[in-house]
Parts: sequence; C-alpha cells; structure tokens
Amino acid sequence: MGYFRYTYTVKHDGLGKYRVISGTDNSLAKAKATALLQTWEAEYERKIAKEREKEEGIRSKEARLNEKEKRIQLLQRRQDEATERTDEAQAILKSIANTLRAALTSKHAVNWETLKHKDSYSKPKPNEITYLEFPREPQAEDAKYRPALNLFDRLSKSRVEQKTQAANNLYLQDHAAWLETVEQIKSENQKRYSEGVAAIEKWNAGSLKYQEEQEQKNIAIDKRRADYELLQPDAVADYCELVLSESEYPDNFPREFHLEYNPNNKILIVDYSLPSPEKLPHIKEVKYIKAKDEFVEVLLSDADSNRNYDEVLYQICLRTLYELFDADVVGALSAIVFNGWVRSIDKATGKETNGCLLSVQAKKEELQNINLGNVEAKTCFKALKGVGSSQLHSLTPVAPVLNISREDKRFIASKEVAGQLDERFNLAAMDWEDFEQLIRELFQQEFNKNGGEVKVTQASRDGGVDAVAFDPDPIHGGKIVIQAKRYTNTVGVAAVRELYGTVLNEGAMKGILITTADYGPDAYEFAKGKPLTLMNGANLLYLLEKHGHKAKIDIAEAKKILGEKPF
Repeated sequence: MGYFRYTYTVKHDGLGKYRVISGTDNSLAKAKATALLQTWEAEYERKIAKEREKEEGIRSKEARLNEKEKRIQLLQRRQDEATERTDEAQAILKSIANTLRAALTSKHAVNWETLKHKDSYSKPKPNEITYLEFPREPQAEDAKYRPALNLFDRLSKSRVEQKTQAANNLYLQDHAAWLETVEQIKSENQKRYSEGVAAIEKWNAGSLKYQEEQEQKNIAIDKRRADYELLQPDAVADYCELVLSESEYPDNFPREFHLEYNPNNKILIVDYSLPSPEKLPHIKEVKYIKAKDEFVEVLLSDADSNRNYDEVLYQICLRTLYELFDADVVGALSAIVFNGWVRSIDKATGKETNGCLLSVQAKKEELQNINLGNVEAKTCFKALKGVGSSQLHSLTPVAPVLNISREDKRFIASKEVAGQLDERFNLAAMDWEDFEQLIRELFQQEFNKNGGEVKVTQASRDGGVDAVAFDPDPIHGGKIVIQAKRYTNTVGVAAVRELYGTVLNEGAMKGILITTADYGPDAYEFAKGKPLTLMNGANLLYLLEKHGHKAKIDIAEAKKILGEKPF
C-alpha cells in the first residue's frame, strides 16, 4: 500500500538557511523540523550576542585610543577579518572535499530512542496559592481603648464618663472596620483559592494530555520500528529516509529525495536531488586592499570549480550508498540504485530543467568490500559500472539505471481501458497465448510510429514469448529481440543471460526483457553495461497506459488462480 508523506520546510532568514524535512510519519517529521528550527534559533542568538559583544568591546577600546592608534587598530582588524574569512573559506572547501570521508567515521543506524518524545510539559506549574493574613481583632481591654484620665478628669465624674465613652466609641469603630476587612480578605482568599484550584486543574489536565500525546507518539515510533524490523515496505523506505535526513550537508544543498523499496528483490531506488554548480563554494581567499579600504574575494578558477563539482557529486553518490547499507541492521537491502538529479536553468531556453546526471546500482556485499576511505570517487563510481557524462558540470542528463515507478508504486494498479482489457484484468494470470498476442500488439503500437514492425517468432509454452522488432531508423534503429515472461516469481539472472545470448546470436542491436513480475539484483547487475533493457510489471502497465489500455498486475491473486504456492 502507499503512504502519505508529510513535508515541512524549515527556514531561518537571520541565518539564511533552509531545509526540507519529510517522512511518512507526521510526528517524526514535525519533531525533526521543530528541533532543527530551535537549533538554528539558538545558533542565531549566539551569533547576535557574539557580534554585540564584539562591537561593544571595540567601542570601549576605541574610546581609549587616539586617532592614530584607532587607524592602526582599524587596519589590523581589517587584516584579521580578511585572514578569518580566508580561513573560513578554506575550511568550507576542505569540508566539501571530505564529503565522503566525513561519513565513514560514524554509524548511521537510526537510534529509535532518540526519536522519542521525552521532554517535560513546557508550561510552568502554577505557584502554590498564597492567602492574605487576617489582621488582629481589636480587644476592648487594649491600651488604645482605655481612657487616659489625668488628675482633673478623676475629680469630675462627667469627664470620666465622657472619655470612657469616647474610648468605647473608638473601639466600636475599629472593630467594625476590622469586621469589614475580615470579610474583604475572606472574599479575596476565596477568589484566590478558586482561581488557584482552576489553574492547577488546568495545568494538570494540560500535562496529562501532553503526556498522553507524547506516549501515543512514542507508541507510533515503536510500531514504526516493529514494522521496519518486519520488513514492511513503506517502513523500510521511511527508515532509509530517516537515515538520509540525518546526513549532514551544507544548508544550501537541496535535502530532497524520493525512495521506492521493492520487497521482492530487496532493491531500494533513491532519486536524490544534488546541488547545482552555483550551490558549491567558490571563494578560496579574501584579501584586504588597504588603498581602497575594501575586501576582495579571490575565486576558484573555472577548472578548479568544475573539478570540485564533479568530485563532490561522485562523493555524495558513494556516501549515500554507504550510509544506507551501513544503517541496514535488518538485512532489508540487497542492492541500491542511486539516481542523482540536478535542477538547473537550461542556458538555451532559460527554463528550469531537472536532469539525471549520474546513476549506479550497487550490491551490498559489493560496496562493503570497497575501502571507501582510500578510493578516488569517480574511479570507484566507474568501477561500479555507474553511468554519467565524463564532465558532470556540463549538466548532461543520462538515462537512470532503474527508474522509480511513479505511475504505480503499489504494483497493483488500474490503468485506462481499451478493447478486452479493463481494470479488473490481471495480466499475471493471463493465458499464455493471449499474453503472446498482447505483447506483439503492444510493441507493434510502440514501433509503428517510426514505421517499424514486430513479428512473433515462437512461443515457449511457459508463459513467455519471443519476438523480433525491426526499427527502420537509420541511426538508432535495427533489429531488436523482445522476450516476455508472464511470471509470478522474481525473474533470475538466467533469463537475462539467455536474452543476451539471443541478442548476440541474432546480431541484434538491443534486447528487451519484459515480465509481469520483477527482477532480482543479479539480473540487474548482469544487465549493467550491456544493450539490454529490463522492464518489470510496473513498466508493462505504464506501456499499456501509454497506448490506451488498462489492466492490473496482482501477483498474489494470480498465484491463487494458477494454483501456485503463495509468497
């Protein structure tokens, strides 16, 4: 089955950085994007603080210097800045030159535990409730309320009564005010209690919800890990995408890749977006010109820039293969096809193009037997029988060794209907004679546009068919041998060898092998560098759609119909 892909674009204008984070698990993709943005924000804050501190230090020193000293200090700072920028440029060039080696010193298997959400609830817990204290209750016997009687007061009863009454009135007044204050404090404390309890309950509910969501995300990660260990195709592809996402490259390099995993032959196809030439650094030195009080950037020569560009593309290719194989802890990958794509502007049309500049297939044991720390990247790529132009910086596209089947990633597809075929018709269970005629008719339509013709030469009675196409094109045409296998199992290398032998015996310029199933890694390996084209079931469905037909390929259903053993 297919799966949704969640994509987040992370940008930071202050640093001039951006990166695309994607994955089939939304929580993982979102967590990685959030973490990256936080890292960049912290880096930006440190940068601003450092610049501010540096400026303040400079202003402080300048205030203590006379004009001559200031000029000397300014010139020295300019020279120091030029040296610093030169060192930085050289460090960047060195880092680019070590793109491959940088990946060889660490392990690349995904640490599932680090993907889990373990941080605490971010909102601060409400403070404990504080209450207003009650004032002391006035007492009638307090000294304040005892009449102050002097000698003359004591000689007059009325004066004693008058002062006693005044003191009592003061007590009654203060006690009434105290009662009012007590009621106000009670009301305020009740308000604080209600608000405090509500705040604590809200915080507790938020914390509980956060923990539950965090637990669900962690459960999803555990499930993804279990699916990967069970070799579920989408989980394997997602795992490999995680591996590539963790690979560190300059932030202005594109971080986009599309993966397709075939569980039948354990081949992973990687369509990888490579940097265009202008994305690579070109500054090798920065000089300060005292007479003009300006900095001048010394650039690499065109020859050095082109050489660096070609080298880094080969290194990215080998590094990607290494990282994916190194991270393959469950034996999910037998081979990887790397297709490196570059978006650029066509100088002839001014329009953006996206071309495949290099393509290679490597088997796991094949790459593991290579000491990548000592290889010359281009030579190693050629030894793996990779295809690419002699000068990658020319941006000359090549045909990929194996394409991602964008038309039918699920391998059970519905295509447009015509004639007797419809979306319910399973080619993998088709009668072999009908299949023979279908292939003939299909390739007849394909070659008819150039005036060619296709003739069936013989039927092998085992679900296969042999045919010969004659293409009249004086440059690219000639005799083409076509063999088809209506199979429900992976086609092995023997069939490819058989086709190659037929091509040689017939003196044909090319051989085409087409099947309703797929091919094993050895089959693709044997076909490398030979005039052979291997078309699997997805390619057959695409060809049918191209010529207005519709069908499906369901291997499991075909096995039941044909009485064969299931997978």
